[in-house]
Amino acid sequence: MTECSICSEVFTDPRVLPCIHTFCLKCLLSYAKDRQPGDSIPCPLCRKEFTIPDNELSGIQKNFFMEKLLHVRKLSAGEGASGILCDACSNDSENSQCASVYCVQCQQNYCEKCSRIHSRMKATADHVQVGIGKQHQNKEIALKLPATCDVHKNEEIKVFCLECKLAICVMCFIKSHKTHDCSDIEEVSTDFRKQMKSDTDKVTELLEKTGKVLPRFEKERNDFINHVAYTEDEINSAADELIAAIQHDRMKLLSEVESIKLKQVKRLETVKQEVEEHMAALESFKRYSETLLSNGTACDVTRSANSLHDRAGELMAFDVIDHVDRSLPVVNANFSSSTAVDRNTRNLIGSISETARFVQCSNYTLEQRAIRFDNDISIFKIKF
Repeated sequence: MTECSICSEVFTDPRVLPCIHTFCLKCLLSYAKDRQPGDSIPCPLCRKEFTIPDNELSGIQKNFFMEKLLHVRKLSAGEGASGILCDACSNDSENSQCASVYCVQCQQNYCEKCSRIHSRMKATADHVQVGIGKQHQNKEIALKLPATCDVHKNEEIKVFCLECKLAICVMCFIKSHKTHDCSDIEEVSTDFRKQMKSDTDKVTELLEKTGKVLPRFEKERNDFINHVAYTEDEINSAADELIAAIQHDRMKLLSEVESIKLKQVKRLETVKQEVEEHMAALESFKRYSETLLSNGTACDVTRSANSLHDRAGELMAFDVIDHVDRSLPVVNANFSSSTAVDRNTRNLIGSISETARFVQCSNYTLEQRAIRFDNDISIFKIKF
C-alpha cells in the first residue's frame, strides 16, 4: 500500500485522487506535464477522469493517512534495531544510554530513565511511547500517531468543520472556521466510521457477487469457441457436398461433350471416306478413259464407249457437295452456365450472419442478472 504504482517506489508526498488512488506528486507532475489547470485527465490506474485544480497538481489533496502509514513503515523498519542512542542524553558521551522507547508525539528515542522523566512532565505526560525492539502491530502504532495540521505544523488536529468538510486544528478554527458548524473530531469520526463500515460491507457484498461473474466469462469463451468450431465443420461439410456435386456434374457434362465429339468425328471420318472413295472412282475413270483414247484402237473405243458413258453418268450423278451437306449437319457443343446461383450477389456455398441478444435486466440485482445472463443471453451466435 505504501508504494506508488507509477514509479514502484515508496511514496514521496503522496496525493490522493477522487477515485481514491494515490500517487507521488512528482509522478503526477510527470504524468500530466502537458496539461493545464481545468483539463480533465484519466487516473493512471483506473482511467477515471479528474480535473486538474486551479493551483495545478500541487493542489490535489494530500493523503494524510498514507503519510501516517509511511511513518509506521519507518517505525517498523527500526524495530529490533540495537544500539540506538537516547536522543535526550546522547550529548553526554559518558552517560549516554541505549534507547528503549520511542515517543510517538515527539518522534524521539529515549532510554528508560529519560522515558520516566518524559512521562512525569506535565506537557508530555499524555504522550504515547512504544518500546523499541518489541513486536508492535502497524495498526496499533498508526492509531497512536497524532495527526498534525498541514497549515500549523505543530498543532494537532482535533476539530472537524462540518460546513467545509475539513479536519482542522484549534488555530484553524480560531482563524478561519469560528463561525462555522464545527464539532470534536472524535465524535464526528464515530459517525463516519459507521458510514464507512456500512459502505465497506456493501462494497464487500458487491465484490463477492462480482467475483461470481468472472468464471462465466471463461465458460462463455469456451462455449463460443466450440460453437464456432461446430459452425466451421458445417461450412466445410456443406462446401464438400457442393464440391462433390459440382465434380459429379462436371464429369457428366464432360462425358456428354466427349460423346458428341466422338459421334461427330466418326461421322466426319465416314463422309470423308465416302468422298475419298468417289474421288478414287473418278480418278480411275479419268485415267482409264485417257489411256483408251490415247492408246486404244477403233475397235477398243467402240467396244467400251457405251459402258464408259454409262459409268460417267453414274459418277456425274453423285453430287459431292450435296452429299456432304446432307451427311454432315452443323453440330456444336454449347455450354450454358446454371442460373440457379448468381455469383455476383450470392455465395455459392452459403452465408454467415452474426446475431446478438442482450437481456434488459436493469431492475434486477447483480445476482439475479447473473442468473438471467446464464439462461437468456446469446452472444455472437453464428448462423450458417
